[in-house]
Amino acid sequence: MEKLINVIDLKKHFPLASMFLIRKAGVVRAVDGLSFSVAESETLGLVGESGCGKTTTGRTVLRLIEPTSGTIEFMGQDITRISEKELRAARSRMQIVFQDPYSSLNPRLTIRDIVGEPLRLHRIAHGKEVEERVAQVLSVVGLSSDFMNRYPHEFSGGQRQRIAIARALILKPKFLVLDEPASALDVSVQAQILNLLKRLQREFKLTYLFISHDLSVVRFMSKDVAVMYLGKIVEYAPKEAIFTSPLHPYTQALLSAIPIPDPQYRGRKRIILPGTPPNPASPPSGCRFHTRCPAYKGEICKLEEPTLIDAERGHYVACHLVN
Repeated sequence: MEKLINVIDLKKHFPLASMFLIRKAGVVRAVDGLSFSVAESETLGLVGESGCGKTTTGRTVLRLIEPTSGTIEFMGQDITRISEKELRAARSRMQIVFQDPYSSLNPRLTIRDIVGEPLRLHRIAHGKEVEERVAQVLSVVGLSSDFMNRYPHEFSGGQRQRIAIARALILKPKFLVLDEPASALDVSVQAQILNLLKRLQREFKLTYLFISHDLSVVRFMSKDVAVMYLGKIVEYAPKEAIFTSPLHPYTQALLSAIPIPDPQYRGRKRIILPGTPPNPASPPSGCRFHTRCPAYKGEICKLEEPTLIDAERGHYVACHLVN
């Protein structure tokens, strides 16, 4: 299928200042050479531990954060090399739903103003037309138009996330970054929001970059899965390949942590990784996972960085065990 998003060697490094703010002390390599693509109307799940660079990746793809280097192609256009006017036009087709549905909504504005603001900013609609389109999109996400004069604090967490989704949909985008859209909600409400997102994808042919630390949710939502560790993708494959035959030791450890409500799996081995993730300001040499890897092979892991190779027909992995 046609690739709506194509990211090539994307990097985002944040400078660190020294104690006296005179010179740069180093950089935090939050995203350090990511390449992936998402086909139209499909979902790529991006998973990994907290601090691995998932959220930075999502925001950099939208250019909410400026990339250090790399290429971001959206609908065949490299949006890292376009003017501000062209970027503004492109942003009407790219939107984001944030993790916390309360802090992402302005508490001083009514729902009418929150959801309708993108229409005014892009000069698409004014006056009565804004109200009509807000009522229409609220209905699409399962909310009544009677809610338009209320404020965010008057709603539950699930309702606030529906409002955030409505705001993202009002401009009729083609691509959405979903940054852990259900992780701040109760389990029953999570299911409602995820089912809503699946329905909206079918109805409006939306393309998602779905960011989460919950592998079960990623399996439900995604077609392909990319596993991140310390700013890099270590495994990338269709979801069934990831969940049935993971090749990277880090992916295997993540999957072993998923609880399975079945007595026959009581004896399943849990892989406990030693230590904590290294500092992204000074990542380990060679394979970045070698300091915690249960399958550490020695000097080659310590000295040589593995490349992401196609190990099994579209199943990509960066590991010397496979290379």
